[in-house]
Parts: sequence; structure tokens; C-alpha cells
Amino acid sequence: MHTAFTAAEHNWLTRLGKLRDVVRQELVTRQLGAELPPPPVPVVDLGCGQGTQALRLARSGYQVTGVDASAGLLARFERDLAAEPAEVRARVRVERGLIEHWAERAVLSPAAVVLCHGVLMYQADPDPVLRAIAGLTAPGGMVSLLVRNGDALAMRPGLLGDWTACAAAFGSDQYANRIGVTARADRLADLTGRLAGHGLELTAWYGVRVFTDIAASDADPPTPTNPTPTNPPTPTEPPADLEALLDCEALLDCEERAGRTDPYRRVAAMTHLIARRPA
Repeated sequence: MHTAFTAAEHNWLTRLGKLRDVVRQELVTRQLGAELPPPPVPVVDLGCGQGTQALRLARSGYQVTGVDASAGLLARFERDLAAEPAEVRARVRVERGLIEHWAERAVLSPAAVVLCHGVLMYQADPDPVLRAIAGLTAPGGMVSLLVRNGDALAMRPGLLGDWTACAAAFGSDQYANRIGVTARADRLADLTGRLAGHGLELTAWYGVRVFTDIAASDADPPTPTNPTPTNPPTPTEPPADLEALLDCEALLDCEERAGRTDPYRRVAAMTHLIARRPA
């Protein structure tokens, strides 16, 4: 069972827990907190991967079904799930399959919440996945999509000084991502129209990674916590693991504020869309 993501799965795994991943997951968690109905409602996480958001939601009391095509990522998810308390494990179900086929299977009932994060960029045509998402969203239900921001695709190469890639990005929805895949970005207006075509109305949207997207390589050492003339700050990233990063709460707070504020959210690396199916 292969997708456009499969060949780069190892590269993805090596970046888990690093700055960009931690900021992404933490911001999505905070943004979802402002939008989700209270637990215990059913949540379907399409393209759940290693289960970061699914596990967080289960810990908060939601009934979560995670769906992914990758046996390796699901194995990691189930390993982490096994370490959770029994009451959390009881709230989680893991299924393997391709998202675009899932709505046709009589395995899942329409859910109050459907997540699909970091998936559409690997779809040459997003409509089959959007159709599956819409089919799994109950009346009055909510959809959460996380996509590459096509309206600011030139930002990363421009700020990195890659002017050839920057110039090409202005007229394209294609980009080479950090795990070695040529992927696709979505423009907000276009994706809003596609969602409407599937009976889903955009009700909110956020930016994810405004300030940290072009941070230095995840392998770089952390910036000194207390810079001095003999220990100056360097243009590298803060500590990469979550516990260390939470010591830099100001970083997350600034990212969160920028992600809900114009004009900053418009130039974020990723766009987090919230859509709803009318009751």
C-alpha cells in the first residue's frame, strides 16, 4: 500500500520531535482546542501517521479512530499507544487503508470531527481525499485540514536566498519539501471553493509556523538560554524536544498569536483550515 509519501517516510521519522515538528503539533493542538466540541465525541484522524494528534485527543477524552496507509507509522502509533493508561487505550482504534477509499467502506460511521493533516500536499488531485473527508463528516460536524500554504510558497526559498526556487514559486503550486518529495501546495481561496463543492463551509483558518519555518537545520545546537557577550545568541533553533521547547514558552505564544493574526498568518508555511458541514 503505497502513496507519494511512502518513499520519504524514513526522512519524516528522523525529523519527529525536532523544532518544526514540535511547533507544528503544538500549534495545531492549541488551534483545535478553540474549535473542537467537548469530549467525548467521535474523531476520525485520516492520515494519522505516528498518532501525535490522535493520542493527545484520546488523552483529553475523545473517541479517536486513526487511519493511515503506512504500516510502519501505524506500528509506531500502536507502540506509543501501548504505553498509555488503559482508559486512553480504550478510546483509540487504529485502521490501515488509503483515505480516498475509506468513505466507501462500511467500517466507520460519520463522525463529529474529521482531521486530515499533512496529507493533501501529497495528492496530485485533492478532490478524492476531500470527497472522502466530506463523506465521513456528520451533519453539523467539523473538519480540520492542515496544508502547505500555496499563497506564500515563495517565502521559504526567498528568505533562504534561493532565488531560482523563489521565482519559480510565484507561478506554481509545486515545491520540493525537506523530506525529499516534490509536493503540492493549496491556496486558501481555491481550497475554500473545493470544500464548498463538497458541502463543507470554511469557518476559520490559522497559520502554522510563521517565524520558525526557516530555522537552521534540526541538527544544529540550541541557542544559549542566557546570552552574554561571551556567549552570544546564534542564528540556530531552540531546543528541539517538546519539554525543552516548553521552556521557550514565548516562542510558542508568539507563533500562536501570529497564526491567528493578519498579516502574519498569510505568510505561514502551513495553513490550518476549519470547515463545517451544515446541520
